[in-house]
Amino acid sequence: MELLFIGGIGTTEILLIVLVLLLMFGGKKLPELMRGAGRGIREFKDAVNTATQPDEDKKPESKDEANN
Repeated sequence: MELLFIGGIGTTEILLIVLVLLLMFGGKKLPELMRGAGRGIREFKDAVNTATQPDEDKKPESKDEANN
């Protein structure tokens, strides 16, 4: 079964990467590492989406809200 990802990475390569990660970090640290990576990717996507939104979509502040 050949999975095509970036640069044609297949099943064998993915298994090799997972094996190396397990050897380097161990089974207990790996879930924590992946969780952190997922949070980082999510924050990056949110930042990109916020940066690409036009200023017209943002609600203008009223004078009362700005003074508080």
